[in-house]
Amino acid sequence: MEYLLQVKIGALFGLLVLTLLFGFIPARVKWFSHTNGTETHRTVLSLISCFAGGVFLAACLLDIIPDYLSDINAELDARSVETSFPLPEFIMAAGFFMVLILERIVLNCREMGGSQEERAPLIHDNRNGHGAASSPDLESSGQHVHVDFQAHSPFRSFMLFLSLSLHSVFEGLAIGLQSTDSKVLEICIAILVHKSIIVFSLSVKLVQSAVRPLWVAAYIGVFAMMSPLGIGIGIGVIEAKLAAGTLIQAILEGLAAGTFVYITFLEILPHELNSPGKQLLKVLFILLGFSVMAGLTFLG
Repeated sequence: MEYLLQVKIGALFGLLVLTLLFGFIPARVKWFSHTNGTETHRTVLSLISCFAGGVFLAACLLDIIPDYLSDINAELDARSVETSFPLPEFIMAAGFFMVLILERIVLNCREMGGSQEERAPLIHDNRNGHGAASSPDLESSGQHVHVDFQAHSPFRSFMLFLSLSLHSVFEGLAIGLQSTDSKVLEICIAILVHKSIIVFSLSVKLVQSAVRPLWVAAYIGVFAMMSPLGIGIGIGVIEAKLAAGTLIQAILEGLAAGTFVYITFLEILPHELNSPGKQLLKVLFILLGFSVMAGLTFLG
């Protein structure tokens, strides 16, 4: 077995193990799913969720979308495709509407007999300072921190998991397609740091979405295997020398980017900023999460 292939296989197992480790910390520690504790406890959970929102925002604007636009434009130039129609943005919009339509279909089917948290609007009318899905003990408290965890529907959490998983496949694909061991290690280290934060934030979101523990474990397990799967696909693409492989990858990246835009701007950020209490501190933690990912992107 040649050395380059050994390095790629080592990166495959390293990504798998570390992603599982960081993913199961929120899933196994009951503190992250306990929402009826003290005011301080609920505040910390809300701030962690805000930090995660900043992480996802940075991943969307600084990582996923730029990578996709770079790949699709390079592929269109290589194939001498010239058009005034914004095709890359259209593909991304298709991903956005794909999730929107799927969610509306699911919520419409559950309208007659579904649970309240699945039918509740994402942004509540909070004229009295409380969300519609708050529990009675929180409503009766004169001074409380509104952390409306039920606004995170299991379906939206699944779509968040799906979009992140698809992007993870492309990250692994970037490793699998490299031709030098130094570049493999460089990209692998960057993805390890990036994915550790992402999977921790994803696990927090899943735990707060009332997803069953068995399904949380399944989500994290499948998500952990996505980058290794991408590495394997990349190795296979190199061996098979597919002519249309990069074009297919770029189109799928665009659909994933549109999905991520929907989840970030219509699920995570509205939920956190819509709940009253400590608004400036929440914005600070969103900025903190964004800054961490921006710093990692700046450092390459």
